[in-house]
Amino acid sequence: MKWRNPFPTVDIVVETWEGIVLVRRKNPPEGWALPGGFIERGERVEDAAIREAFEETGLHVKLRHLLYVYSEPSRDPRFHTMSVVFIGHATGKPRGGDDAAEARSFPLDQLPSPLAFDHQEIIQDYIRFRQHGQIPLPTPSKQPERGAE
Repeated sequence: MKWRNPFPTVDIVVETWEGIVLVRRKNPPEGWALPGGFIERGERVEDAAIREAFEETGLHVKLRHLLYVYSEPSRDPRFHTMSVVFIGHATGKPRGGDDAAEARSFPLDQLPSPLAFDHQEIIQDYIRFRQHGQIPLPTPSKQPERGAE
């Protein structure tokens, strides 16, 4: 049997004075997305977040908070991923790079469509955090506990 685990990834809600930064993806799945990507072997999660944000937006991001870990198996239509999501801050004008065709800051009330992956959910959780200081609560699937019969 081949061992298969979720792919570890990071996403970053990058705050700017104009709003949050989103990137328009060059590759499927299409749409706008938070900057992010795969964690490389031997790389710390925080370092991956800063690297991915820079590669896709050209911005030097300072991480401020850990928002949540998103791991719904269907969050990425290509394969099962789990994403550690950070909130960070950057100054400057974003520009698309790496696999981002474009990068722009958007006010929260003027987000583009469609958003890729589960990024609408992540942004809604981010808004709740900013408005009420609430981070998402763990919500396990409704599967029976191991050993329960």
